[in-house]
Amino acid sequence: MPIYEYECTDCQHTFEAMQKMTDAPLEECPACHQKSLKKLISAAGFRLKGSGWYATDFKNSGKVDKTATPPCATGTCPAACGSE
Repeated sequence: MPIYEYECTDCQHTFEAMQKMTDAPLEECPACHQKSLKKLISAAGFRLKGSGWYATDFKNSGKVDKTATPPCATGTCPAACGSE
């Protein structure tokens, strides 16, 4: 559920409220009890930055490295392990 930020235009009280996106905006200020709230636009508190999971896990977008040597070419084929 998103967290919305509100400000009262009468007493300048600001607060946050967790609401569903389909809920109607709040109208009454909890501090002065006037119907003078406005919903503020604020930045989200979530940011993908740095060397997190995206850079390490999905950097190649699932592409196969065709230059890598397959295990059988190096003599360590899993299928040949039990056939000595």
